[in-house]
Amino acid sequence: MDFYGRKNLWKFILFVFAVLIGAATMWYTETFLEELRKEEIKKVNQFSEAMNNILNPDGEILFEQMIIESNTTIPIIVVDEEGNVMTSRNIDTQRLKDKAWLQNRLEEMKEQAEPIEADLGFGVKHYIYYQNSILLTKLRYYPIVLLVVIFLFIIIAYTAFSNARKAEQNRVWNGLAKETAHQIGTPLTSLMGWLELLRSREENSTMVTEMEKDINRLNTITQRFSKIGSQPSIQPRDAVAVVHSSVEYLQTRSPKKVEVVSDLPDKEIIVELNKELFEWVIENLIRNAIDAMENNQGRITISLKETSRSVRIDVSDTGKGIPQNKFKAVFRPGYTTKSRGWGLGLSLAKRIIEEYHNGRIYVATSEVGAGTTFRIQLRKPRS
Repeated sequence: MDFYGRKNLWKFILFVFAVLIGAATMWYTETFLEELRKEEIKKVNQFSEAMNNILNPDGEILFEQMIIESNTTIPIIVVDEEGNVMTSRNIDTQRLKDKAWLQNRLEEMKEQAEPIEADLGFGVKHYIYYQNSILLTKLRYYPIVLLVVIFLFIIIAYTAFSNARKAEQNRVWNGLAKETAHQIGTPLTSLMGWLELLRSREENSTMVTEMEKDINRLNTITQRFSKIGSQPSIQPRDAVAVVHSSVEYLQTRSPKKVEVVSDLPDKEIIVELNKELFEWVIENLIRNAIDAMENNQGRITISLKETSRSVRIDVSDTGKGIPQNKFKAVFRPGYTTKSRGWGLGLSLAKRIIEEYHNGRIYVATSEVGAGTTFRIQLRKPRS
């Protein structure tokens, strides 16, 4: 299992633990609420008994009246047999005058608990409707609110941590790229001097020409690395010419058994891009395709098509293919199936296309043992 596989496994384990903690919290709270609910039912029954003995023969208020008045949390509505409100506790008295509202509230209370019948004697009966207290309702929603707060805190913390880690990785990567450009620049300057000396002595012209091509390529690579970490210059360019230049350079430097074929239109297609960085992406895709060939043998096809709004570049190979569950993983830094290599080529290509060119790069199609097509999509400039 690779690094990202282990990372996803730990994420899953933490998620399971969070769910278990949430379930345990809900279960404990529900048990606690059930105990409180039983206590409130006892209070309502006491309320009913108190109503039966509300007054002594001399009309003096008994202890039962104190029980009724001590209820400050449980909503109660007492009605007679005709449905008229006799008394209430913890209910908005103004709303009780609204018959429709009263009827709906009584139905709600009845759904929670059956009303208690209070026999006042002489054939007079009252019915006590009640429901969970305000405190009980707050306690019921408390664990949900708590879990939401914890969840939001985790999201904010994770986002902040991820952004900080990404920023740190970018600084390291940018510093490495610029230092590489600096290190290449010193011997490159020396090589250019030696090349001029060879040219002045009229040495083998073919050798000098090929050396000049490779030195120019090194100079291009240096410029590419120097642009990492800074906003590159994006200008209208002929995408056909840029892709053709990259393919032409690698055609003569690819294994003899690998056929590199271009399927490019015979006209200019203008797209806003950075020539050096975009050529780098095409070269990375072609090299990646070569690496996917068994025994360095197969076919690579580079095609370019346009629509009314975008330009699509496909790099297809007849290599070993990519499993569907790895379509996104291949663009992660460090992901590689080769025994050597850092796995940075495709992740760098993704960054160049998506961050610098506001485009998309993805695996369009792939079949294990048959080949893969990587696709780049760029928006056309508005006319």
